[in-house]
Amino acid sequence: MDHDHEGQRVSRRRLLTGVSSVGLAALVTACAGKSPVTTSTGETVALQAVTDADLTALFTGARTCTLTAATTQGPYYFDADKIRSDVREDKQGAKLRLALQVQDSETCKPIPHAVVEIWHCDAGGLYSGAEAASGGGGTPPTGPPPTGTPPTRTPPPGGDADLEPTDDKRFLRGAQVTDQRGIVEFTTIWPGWYRGRTVHVHVMVHVGNEKTLTTQLMFDEALNSEVLATQPYAQRTGRDTFNDNDSIYQPSMLLKVTKARDGYVGCIVLNADPDHDGV
Repeated sequence: MDHDHEGQRVSRRRLLTGVSSVGLAALVTACAGKSPVTTSTGETVALQAVTDADLTALFTGARTCTLTAATTQGPYYFDADKIRSDVREDKQGAKLRLALQVQDSETCKPIPHAVVEIWHCDAGGLYSGAEAASGGGGTPPTGPPPTGTPPTRTPPPGGDADLEPTDDKRFLRGAQVTDQRGIVEFTTIWPGWYRGRTVHVHVMVHVGNEKTLTTQLMFDEALNSEVLATQPYAQRTGRDTFNDNDSIYQPSMLLKVTKARDGYVGCIVLNADPDHDGV
């Protein structure tokens, strides 16, 4: 889906424009009761995710019904107040459509009306709202490490405190509401890299009024190499952390990625535990 096609989906695009004025906190509350949302303009809109029916087939074999591994939210999360499917803004990079299905880890049934947020760095390793703070990790080394030098394994900054944004940019951040099949879709770019971490996308799932699941999505290294060899990614060299030496990576976090005519499509099933009993 390109920008033009997004614009042609008038009713759903208007829905997202209206809901974005509500803010994530209000949206999560509304989703808990599965009720419509009234926007600041007085328009009542139903909660419905933007997705394509034909994406369902991509989930076959993407995950089994086991509880998805949780991670800390990291240092760059905040409520970006952006309810939208296309999070690219003006960021350049390989087009990536993410199709995520949320289901209950005990019943394996889809969870509708859940809010799913994603956020990740741009091709240069920078996070919106925190360009100055993330610049230290995203600054490219002056060259590749000397031959025989093992890659540095730097534990990523973690924690669950929300970031106080230091700039007004909101690229590569957004939220969607799952449909009756538990599916959301985002259009973004392939993430870049920064020191101490492999290529990844952050995901947070809200069910009811709670942050039910916080995890990360990752990519096969052969595909990372393929994408990072293209522009604008190739401007930076000296990547030091890959899946096999990343402190958070687990094989279960790998997206199932399919090449598309205009980029890539990645999908995964996220198994959440709304009752928090660890199953």
